[in-house]
Amino acid sequence: MSNARPFKILGLQQIAIGGLDKARLRHLWVDLLGVPVTGNFRSERENVDEDICTLGQGAHAVEVDLMQPLDPEKKPAVHATPLNHVGLWVDDLPAAVQWLEAQGLRFAPGGIRCGAAGHDICFVHPKGNDQFPFGGEGVLIELVQAPADVVQALALAGA
Repeated sequence: MSNARPFKILGLQQIAIGGLDKARLRHLWVDLLGVPVTGNFRSERENVDEDICTLGQGAHAVEVDLMQPLDPEKKPAVHATPLNHVGLWVDDLPAAVQWLEAQGLRFAPGGIRCGAAGHDICFVHPKGNDQFPFGGEGVLIELVQAPADVVQALALAGA
């Protein structure tokens, strides 16, 4: 396999902030800072009740996801780390996953799947292991397949 990277990270797609009380997060981000809520997501499987807020527009929009667990005793514990994860736009998610795994990067269970905002996603595990020695160095990283208009707009912007 060639070491040429077959994908490009285009930009920041989201930040996800977790807490036990989404109302307090919403008060800060929506009421005080004025970031508009543009969607909601609730998933028993992901143990999350989430408000999706958006800063900016078009290809330059960044999600600010405000998350609380449906059950604080269950995993994933979306509230356990206040800055839960960072999402990055990727131009070719399947190629990225294949190449990164071949380089020893560990992904969290679940593989590529549809995320809360409707884009294909997968997560880089915060920690490496024996089989995959590299991880997110303590940070959960979400790789998000950028739609064609975002790929085009960010490519034109020189990202």
